[in-house]
Amino acid sequence: MADAAGGGRNLRVDGDRLWRSLMDMARVGATEKGGVCRLALTDLDKEGRDLFVRWCEEAGCTISVDRMGNIFARRPGRNPDAQPVMTGSHLDSQPTGGKYDGAYGVLAGLEVVRTLNDLGVETEAPVEVAVWTNEEGSRFAPAMVASGVFAGAFDLEHGLSRPDPEGRTLGEELERIGYAGDLECGNRELAAYFEAHIEQGPILEDEEKTIGVVSGGQAQRWYEITMTGQEAHAGPTPMLTRRDALLGAARAVDAVNRIGLSHQPGACATVGMLDARPNSRNVIPGSVFFTVDFRHPDDSVLSVMDGELRTVCEAIAADIALELEFEEIWHSPAVAFDAACVEAVRSGAKECEYTYMDIVSGAGHDACYVARVAPTGMIFVPCEGGISHNEIESATSEDLEAGCNVLLHVILEFAGPARRGSSWA
Repeated sequence: MADAAGGGRNLRVDGDRLWRSLMDMARVGATEKGGVCRLALTDLDKEGRDLFVRWCEEAGCTISVDRMGNIFARRPGRNPDAQPVMTGSHLDSQPTGGKYDGAYGVLAGLEVVRTLNDLGVETEAPVEVAVWTNEEGSRFAPAMVASGVFAGAFDLEHGLSRPDPEGRTLGEELERIGYAGDLECGNRELAAYFEAHIEQGPILEDEEKTIGVVSGGQAQRWYEITMTGQEAHAGPTPMLTRRDALLGAARAVDAVNRIGLSHQPGACATVGMLDARPNSRNVIPGSVFFTVDFRHPDDSVLSVMDGELRTVCEAIAADIALELEFEEIWHSPAVAFDAACVEAVRSGAKECEYTYMDIVSGAGHDACYVARVAPTGMIFVPCEGGISHNEIESATSEDLEAGCNVLLHVILEFAGPARRGSSWA
C-alpha cells in the first residue's frame, strides 16, 4: 500500500534489510501456521533478545539492561549529555502470535540506526532502541508491566513479583534467562519516544492510507472473576437445586458482550480466558475463573461499563447462590500523545509523500506508559484484514518500509543531525 518511492529529502531506510531482519527474527519461535510463539522470558524470548543484542552491537551500539529486563541499545550522539531520543517496542508474543506485532517496532528502530550508520549521520543527541519486557501480558499479567514500572505506574517489587500460571515470577525468570539487569528502571529523561507498530485493526486498510498518525490510546480495564457454586453429580442433582458456576459464568459472558454493544461506538468487551473446574463431563462445575477486558476511548464511558459489570455479576451470583470474587487487576486510563510528537509524525508522512490519517489506538502499547514521562508519538502501518494476535497476521514490506521511513524522519527531527556524511543529501 505504500504510495511513495521518493519525495521529500533523500532519506530512506533499506526496506529489504528491514524485511530480512523481520523474517530472521520470525524464525525464533516460528509456528506451523506462519506465526510465532515467544512468550515473555521463555527460552525463545531469550533467543530473540540475544539476536537483537548481537545485531545492535554489530551496529556499534552499547547495551544496557534495567532491573525489569528492558533492553536499551544506544547509538551515541555528538553531545553525550543530551537527552536521548528513544524508539522501540517488544519481542514477546501471544501464544499464537504474528511476525510483526512488537517485533516491527524494535527492528524498525534498529533499521534507523543502521541507516544513520550507512549515511554517515552523526546526531546531536543519542538515539536508543528499546525492547520492553512482557508487553503482551500473556504470561505475566498485566500487560506492559515493565514499561509501567519504567514510567512509575507500578513499583519494582510489584513488577518483579508477577506470577505466571505455574507460579514462577517475572523476576525469577529474568534471572534464569540472564536478563535481570542492574540499571535502575525509570528515572530517566528522554527527549522523545516514538513507537512504530502495525495497526492491529482494519481502519488504515479500509481507508487506503499508508500511515496512521496516532493521537493517543483508549482506556482499558482488566478483571479477574471467580464464581463458586457446588460440584455435584450431573444425573441425580435436580436442575432447580443446582449451584452451577458455569451457568453463572455463561450469563456473565453474555452480559459482557451486551455491555460492549450498548456503548457503541468505541467500546470493546471481551472474555478471553475461562477455566471451569473440575472440568469433568458428568460433574456440575463448582468453580469458574474468567477474565474480562474492557476498552473505550472515553474514561467516563469505561467507568460506566465498569459499574454495569459489577452490578450484573453480583445479580447473577445472587440468583444462582454463587460466591463471587471480583478483582480489577489493571486500569490504564486513556492517553493523549504529545502534540509536537504527533505533528512530527504527520510532517514525516507528508515529507515522504505517503497518504496518512489521524487514528486512535485500539490496543495498548508500551508508548501509553512512556507517555507519562516523556513526549511520545506512534506510527501505525496497515495489517492485512486488521488481523493481529493471530498466526496469519500479515503486512506488506512496502508498508513496513514506509513506517520506518517516517520513523527515520521524526528521530532526526528530535535528535538533530550534527554532521552530514557525504552520502546524505
